Amino acid sequence: MSDTSPSLPDQSAPGGVAAAEPPPASVDPAASPPVAGGAHGGTGMGAANGTGAGSVPSPVDGSTATRSLDLLHGVEMTVTVELGRTKMLLRDLLALQVGSVIELDRPTGSPVDVLINDTLLARGEVVVVDDEFGVRILDIVSSDEPTSRR
Repeated sequence: MSDTSPSLPDQSAPGGVAAAEPPPASVDPAASPPVAGGAHGGTGMGAANGTGAGSVPSPVDGSTATRSLDLLHGVEMTVTVELGRTKMLLRDLLALQVGSVIELDRPTGSPVDVLINDTLLARGEVVVVDDEFGVRILDIVSSDEPTSRR
């Protein structure tokens, strides 16, 4: 009885990747520049961009990243603008009535926090636009600053 199953890639090549192995179906070969003899002199190791064995070449023009971000454009996010905070005892909360003033932990004129899904994204100042409140962004929080709620 003869074996008619398709042959497996040559596992003797370094990294276990055959030199003639076609790219995965999700990769557009036209998006990566051709590399003569492979990334490592024709050994079959790594992808055309030389990132290592078994890696998938990334498109030079960033079209895959753009398409991935396009998928997120319709995702709804919760935006919260935080003027300040305070802690109160239950008896003080129960005593609140019309005209009561609650003191917050921020001085007058200090920027408000802009949070996206409870993650600090920016700081800004409160403005009025056509009789409605808005926030003018003054500063985008850098990645080295803590981004969770204060």
